[in-house]
Amino acid sequence: MQFPSIDPVFLRIGPLQFRWYGLMYILGFIATYFILRGESARKRLSLSRDDIADLVFYGAMGVVLGGRLGYILFYNLGFYLTHPLRVFAVWEGGMSFHGGFLGVILAFVLFSRRRKVPFWTLIDMAALCAPVGLGLGRLGNFINGELYGRPTDVPWGMVFPNGGSQPRHPSQLYEAFLEGLVLFLIVRFAGRRSARTGVAAWSFVAGYGLFRFIIEFFREPDAQLGIFWGYLSMGQLLSLPMFLLGTFMVFRISRSNP
Repeated sequence: MQFPSIDPVFLRIGPLQFRWYGLMYILGFIATYFILRGESARKRLSLSRDDIADLVFYGAMGVVLGGRLGYILFYNLGFYLTHPLRVFAVWEGGMSFHGGFLGVILAFVLFSRRRKVPFWTLIDMAALCAPVGLGLGRLGNFINGELYGRPTDVPWGMVFPNGGSQPRHPSQLYEAFLEGLVLFLIVRFAGRRSARTGVAAWSFVAGYGLFRFIIEFFREPDAQLGIFWGYLSMGQLLSLPMFLLGTFMVFRISRSNP
């Protein structure tokens, strides 16, 4: 199956180019705003619309700065040490979920302290937003023809423009489905079923860790890193602790006295 010919630029106005990947980020932040508004009302928090907008801004900065720094540290440190100015070339790609995850946590710690809102309440709310952004981001990866999967002979294997002549797993779509739609439903179910603070957040951590670990078996490893010990990718090394810790914390919170 040939990769569909999709122009990564959906709009050109003179020298300006608007890309699908950037649009996915914008849609993710817009969806986050409305989800946070709904969750704030449901939890009866005293957050105004301006407060919610500020919270989205904090989260966006955490995602972008943390994601970029995480990619540099976890995936390509040697390259950026020799080409330091390329650190700012974000249009070339290079974002890490795990770095963005840590960036959002730090951003929400700052927001929590400044606005006197319980940190874990904010993180539970963010956990419902994250799968939406992840799903949209993976669709952007698919449109760009990047982060494709390993060679395969399954009927839906695709020949990607930069992936050689072999059909490959459309692993971006696997991730959009599992880390996006399925994980959203899991976190929503966990947050609605349990009134205990932290269950939704840790359910997200465990679910993402599990899904990312599984999908990495189908995703092409980063060329500059390859496979560790002949079996595990960097994504799996970073995701396995998330699954183990998240699962442990969900059980611990669920068994604790209310």
